[in-house]
Amino acid sequence: MCGRYAASFSPDDLATDFEVEQDRTDERTRSVLVSPQDPPAGTPDWNVAPTKAAPVVLCRTPRGGSKDAAAPRQLRLLTWGLVPSWAKDTKIGARMINARAETLLDKGAYARAAVARRCLVPADGWYEWQVSTVATTAKGKPRRQPFFIRRGDRAPMAFAGIYEFWRDRALADDDPDAWLVSFAIITTAAEPGLDRIHDRQPLVLDTEAWSHWLDPQITGADAVHDLMASPRAGRFEAWPVSGAVSSGRNNGPGLLQPAPSEDLVGVLDPMTGEIIGG
Repeated sequence: MCGRYAASFSPDDLATDFEVEQDRTDERTRSVLVSPQDPPAGTPDWNVAPTKAAPVVLCRTPRGGSKDAAAPRQLRLLTWGLVPSWAKDTKIGARMINARAETLLDKGAYARAAVARRCLVPADGWYEWQVSTVATTAKGKPRRQPFFIRRGDRAPMAFAGIYEFWRDRALADDDPDAWLVSFAIITTAAEPGLDRIHDRQPLVLDTEAWSHWLDPQITGADAVHDLMASPRAGRFEAWPVSGAVSSGRNNGPGLLQPAPSEDLVGVLDPMTGEIIGG
């Protein structure tokens, strides 16, 4: 977890839900993709995958501004897959899409960002693949059933994230591609019920925790650790969806539709623990 999620909203929606003061999604951003992103970054995307650029909310003190002044909330498009400032190239980002909450402050690649560069990653929900313990494929491998998971109350949802700046030393200072800004999603142990799908889940912050998580003045390791305290369980609902989500070429709201019951084989119901399908 988390390898795919849905983000079907517009920048205007996010500006309202997250009280964004500066919409900077129109700024050119460096991409690590070989082909143009589809759907384009900043438009509704029901199958956000690593290395894509996605909307992120963050707070940064203006250059030359007072450290005591309130930092405005910005909406930006950042690349999913954190590239540390010391990395030799951007390829490492594909392996650093998630950061475990339990070791976040102990890992050199994440610790500095955790205390200084935290962000919110807006999402409708996320996808997770359940490995069956009773059913196999024609090749004898365990069947993998994708689920979609979202907040049951349909409130705006945000994953806790961190972001980092990487400088391409081969490019001139005035080249807009000289800088790559990337992010990782923080994950934690899955709560009861969801752990029947996968043992990990993203750290989903409730609305009242957003300001503290974004506050650039909260920099102590102990304080950041406290910000990651697991919220209450029972906020989510989940259902099996079509295997179409497994291909990054597929997109659209249909990916969120419940899979027909006749297509389910050896699926464990996350709420009841019962096996669905023969």
